[in-house]
Amino acid sequence: MTTQSVFTLFEAEVLPGLERLAAADLKARVGHANQKLSINRGAVTFTYTGALARLSTLKIATAVYGSLVVPVPRPKALLGHQYFKQMVAACRLAMDDKAASFATIGLDAAGDDSNVMQRLLQELGDALGLEATDDRGDLNLRIRRPRSGIGWEVLVRLNPRPLATRDWRVVNYRGALFAPIAYAMAALSQPQPTDQILNLCCGSASLMIERAAVGPYSAMFGCDLSTEALDAARANLSAAGTTTSLVCTDVRTLPYSGDSFDVLLADLPFGQLVGSHEDNLTLYPRVLSEAARVSRAGARFVVITHEKRLMARLLSEQSAWQVEQTLSINQNGLHPEISVLRRAD
Repeated sequence: MTTQSVFTLFEAEVLPGLERLAAADLKARVGHANQKLSINRGAVTFTYTGALARLSTLKIATAVYGSLVVPVPRPKALLGHQYFKQMVAACRLAMDDKAASFATIGLDAAGDDSNVMQRLLQELGDALGLEATDDRGDLNLRIRRPRSGIGWEVLVRLNPRPLATRDWRVVNYRGALFAPIAYAMAALSQPQPTDQILNLCCGSASLMIERAAVGPYSAMFGCDLSTEALDAARANLSAAGTTTSLVCTDVRTLPYSGDSFDVLLADLPFGQLVGSHEDNLTLYPRVLSEAARVSRAGARFVVITHEKRLMARLLSEQSAWQVEQTLSINQNGLHPEISVLRRAD
């Protein structure tokens, strides 16, 4: 069965703010020479005719759905034989050779607790041999009005868990950076195989592991003051097969000489789960100063923080770092900002 015979479109779910980076990742991984792609808030919609397994390699998308548009006026008509059969075929295509990983089926839709939606969920579960659940299932469906045209759009998630779930995360450390954000930050650092990289406040190693996934580098170092964080980092790095050097140190007094690094990455304390606003008032300026000291002229520094006003003020008061780009992200109610900086000559 080809993808064209069931799905008319595909949609990559993305954190708002990362859509263009997700589109670039999509093009790089699956190719789009003769295919259509459009960017919407929180989503990248695209046509695709290749193997579905390739869509599982996307790094910035949090999930990918296959789309089936059904030209019916009311959701009740989805229970009709012709359209129900199409939905079952779409679900089976999504399950494909991963059927053993699917045990439950869930449904997200306006009025998903209505009799019609509950019946549809139950009948799909019966047809597919899956247990219907009120939560997001291993096989997760969304039903909504299509972005254009008439009828109803049925979106079927292609994986039993979100793409944002990484196999390497064997230790969940508090405040750990969301993997798609970490990959996006690594991509924004303009990676080169000759990069000497320093990850400040490395935590459980999300940034280092995702930078390694982007491409080759010369050497990578991570530092953090927390031994607990470094223990988590070692476990995750080992699971990922990523080679780095970890140092327990205060980022305000780094044990590196000047002109040592081409790239710096940092997930600075937001002052919520980790740290406090009062601590950040003194920490942030020292981080910017130390990062400038150990970096080479022209070095790239990609940093994320929720202390947007503090970071903006500090950057305006110094001359070592030039702001090349800022990206605001919406992550489940948090609105951190990524700053892409360049070391002045």
